[in-house]
Amino acid sequence: MLNYDDKRNFYRMLLNSEVELTVVDDEANSKIFATCRDLSATGMAIEMSYPLALDTQVRMKIDSLNNNVQAFDASGKVVRVVEENPETYLVGITIQELD
Repeated sequence: MLNYDDKRNFYRMLLNSEVELTVVDDEANSKIFATCRDLSATGMAIEMSYPLALDTQVRMKIDSLNNNVQAFDASGKVVRVVEENPETYLVGITIQELD
């Protein structure tokens, strides 16, 4: 039997990078800093200290440490939230548009 990872169309890059999220759904366009655990062509998993609601629209930005590599800048929406422990949530975001 295939496990979930074997069914993926795109490989995930494991990361441990700071990601800046801007919540598009609220009037203040709140900024949140979290840790990007992994990134693929269709989405990312981030680690946060509190959950975001499903279907929340966000902008994501990961700065590049190398001048030859462009910063990652995209928009997407929250599609999964898993509580790993009372202080850590794993939030899955699907990428809807790359800038």
